[in-house]
Amino acid sequence: MEVGTELPALTLAPISRTTLALFAGASGDHNPMHVDIDVAKSGGLDDVFAHGMLSMAYLGRLLTDWVGPAGLREFRVRFAALTPVLGQPSATGKVVALDEVDGQRRATVELTVALDDGTVTLTGDAVVVLH
Repeated sequence: MEVGTELPALTLAPISRTTLALFAGASGDHNPMHVDIDVAKSGGLDDVFAHGMLSMAYLGRLLTDWVGPAGLREFRVRFAALTPVLGQPSATGKVVALDEVDGQRRATVELTVALDDGTVTLTGDAVVVLH
């Protein structure tokens, strides 16, 4: 492990209305902007869009696939753009720092979710324990 190491990318299926409905139920976020096209259009949008926390969940999956749930120490994100229905997100990460705290080797990882057209929808960082 070294600075510059890239995590295996997590490329996801395009966001479907079914995905949004299932995530609304699982998360308890039933904001109609995510599931009701009429409400979205009344707000000046062309269609519904994905929950920001869905993209954060994808980053969480990227991290826990890499180090396991017990390895996660810190996790922060910043929402940058909407993810439209049929947008295809990919979650990526890159090690930007290594250190040791209390005898545990740790990595700081820079995180991004981007759509297939290059639009960055979420950025963030995490600290994980390396085994």
